[in-house]
Amino acid sequence: MSVFDNPNFQQHERIIFHKDPKTGLKAIIAIHNRTLGPAIGGCRMLPYRSDSAAITDVLRLSRGMTYKCAMARIPYGGGKSVIIGDPRMDKSKALLHAMGDLVESLQGDYITAFDSGTTLEDIRVISA
Repeated sequence: MSVFDNPNFQQHERIIFHKDPKTGLKAIIAIHNRTLGPAIGGCRMLPYRSDSAAITDVLRLSRGMTYKCAMARIPYGGGKSVIIGDPRMDKSKALLHAMGDLVESLQGDYITAFDSGTTLEDIRVISA
């Protein structure tokens, strides 16, 4: 199924697919809406059963963050990121630094935090 045919693709501004063979990073960042400000949303690291499942998750969750921010009346839009992998086996500082480089490449359009499979310490590594 094409991303554009996914029922969870609903006016998303940007979807970034990234693979770093050096570190094993396989990640997706979805920015749903930045009308109220930069997109915020957590970074999940899970062993998704398929790339399609990861795409569905990041699309659904990024849209949900748009609505959460709007309802909370905070000056942020909705985004989300996923790292495809088992956090118990695949997570490394190099992989997290590569994720940080990816987030940084968006020049402030997306701000991340921890979520399933990531910790506050992981986010500190990502932001370093």
